[in-house]
Amino acid sequence: MAFFEHDDATIHYQVTGRGFPVLLIAPGGMHSAFNKWNLMPWNPLASLVDNFQVIAMDQRNAGQSTAPISASDGWDTYTGDQLGLMDELGIDRFAVAGMCIGGPYITGLCMAAPERIAATVIVQPIGLDNNQQAFYEMFDGWRVEVAPGHPEADEAAFDTFRSNMYDGDFLFNTTRDQAAAIETPTMLLMGSDLYHPESTSRELAALMPNCTFIEDWKDGDALASATAEISAFLGQAS
Repeated sequence: MAFFEHDDATIHYQVTGRGFPVLLIAPGGMHSAFNKWNLMPWNPLASLVDNFQVIAMDQRNAGQSTAPISASDGWDTYTGDQLGLMDELGIDRFAVAGMCIGGPYITGLCMAAPERIAATVIVQPIGLDNNQQAFYEMFDGWRVEVAPGHPEADEAAFDTFRSNMYDGDFLFNTTRDQAAAIETPTMLLMGSDLYHPESTSRELAALMPNCTFIEDWKDGDALASATAEISAFLGQAS
């Protein structure tokens, strides 16, 4: 168990394995904590550790990570934590793999520090497709859980924070034009439900100029094949 301090946040993380570094950004929405990987069809904590240095983190105010909450919080706040962790570890260039909310976090990293991101794996990214209310409700459920521990944040601060996260279009923090400008080699595994619309995966894969798209990956032979393809793809990035 390890922690580091960044911009008043205390971030919980772990480092396992050896090899080229891969930063993991877990699923779970506002509850993005690395133990969530153990519940997923593809678990990089298990499948990547033999060949890569795997850096897993709990996002602020998820899992064992804590931070104050303010109206200025948004996607860039999390990007700062993610890059701050890699700075703390002395890692300049790395790959990133993320699921769910990890999709826009990854595109945010590619926009903020393209020279540092060697490759990305985006698994069933969240996106906007007649589902914005579902994201507002997801945020509000998280708010109810964490608000008692954050007397510094009033209802207006939480409302603005929610807007900063989920009022946007497409990937919420990434426009279509921005996605089309991301040249980082990417492997994208398709989503197919309310929070991870198939339409978002297909459009993002079509927009990104260096993207390999996998439609079927969640079980059986397809999962085994996708797992092998991901490892080979990340191996090329190193």
